[in-house]
Amino acid sequence: MGFIDKDIVPADDGALIDAYSQSIAAAVDTVGPAVSRIERVGGRGGHGSGFAVSPDGLIVTNNHVVDDAKIVRITTPDGSVTEGRVLGRDVDTDIALIRANSGVGAWARLGDSKRLRRGHIAIAIGNPLGFEWTVTAGIVSALGRSMRSASGRLMDDVIQTDAALNPGNSGGPLVSSSGEVIGVNTAVIQGAQSIAFAVASNTANFVVSEILRYGQVRRAFIGIAGDTIELPRRIALEAGTGQTTSVRVRRVEPGGPAERAGLRDGDYILAIDGTPVGGVDDIVRLMSGDRIGQDTDLLVFSVAGRIEKRTLLPVARS
Repeated sequence: MGFIDKDIVPADDGALIDAYSQSIAAAVDTVGPAVSRIERVGGRGGHGSGFAVSPDGLIVTNNHVVDDAKIVRITTPDGSVTEGRVLGRDVDTDIALIRANSGVGAWARLGDSKRLRRGHIAIAIGNPLGFEWTVTAGIVSALGRSMRSASGRLMDDVIQTDAALNPGNSGGPLVSSSGEVIGVNTAVIQGAQSIAFAVASNTANFVVSEILRYGQVRRAFIGIAGDTIELPRRIALEAGTGQTTSVRVRRVEPGGPAERAGLRDGDYILAIDGTPVGGVDDIVRLMSGDRIGQDTDLLVFSVAGRIEKRTLLPVARS
């Protein structure tokens, strides 16, 4: 029979609630001063949120917040107003980078989104519906979600949260209880309750680095158009794979890397450098800028009816 300690004191609910409140308040105090209201100057009007990631005025926001604007108006929490230039944008991840014409004071640190777990506290700061510097809180509901960007490409590693978001929150930070930015708030499902999404901070960090270095986000180009199709079982068995779908090449760009490697219309692409390809989105995800100029092996089931390997050299997508 076990021993029961009669002196156990039950947890004080008030103390737990106070600790939760203090955790959120501390995170908001850390990141809140870095959050700005972003308004387009010229062209179509519109506004959203953004946050500084460096002391010299680099501001991250959503691509759909800046849209086609080259200049934006930036309003900081202390009421200061300045303008900024859009350094670059990436429609495929809905991230844009702004350089403010003057310092914006506080700045926030992009954390490591790979360390997130479902159930972690998620705090959204932004300017929804014209109500400046509003704070909402919830939890990380799911990780590794995929959703379509405005370009039609698949955005990977998206964070799902139940922190309340509304129009105007776009581009604002999703913050952890430790005061690090873990995502960039980007979308809300209309008609659903408490389902919102943020681009993971690691993705945002990659996009910022690419824009600063190259002025754009580099992606590898192999020169094909393809369709996601069901993979005939006999081909899967012959290739020794358990996948049920693949990509069938519909068109090969004349003179492109795929044609030079011997790919033909009707070939099935089964794997890229050993990673199974179950659909067009897998090819988009795997053709990152790191593959530009690097030999890349494709496992294909050719129109000749054989499992073959093709080695191609991806180029930068214009």
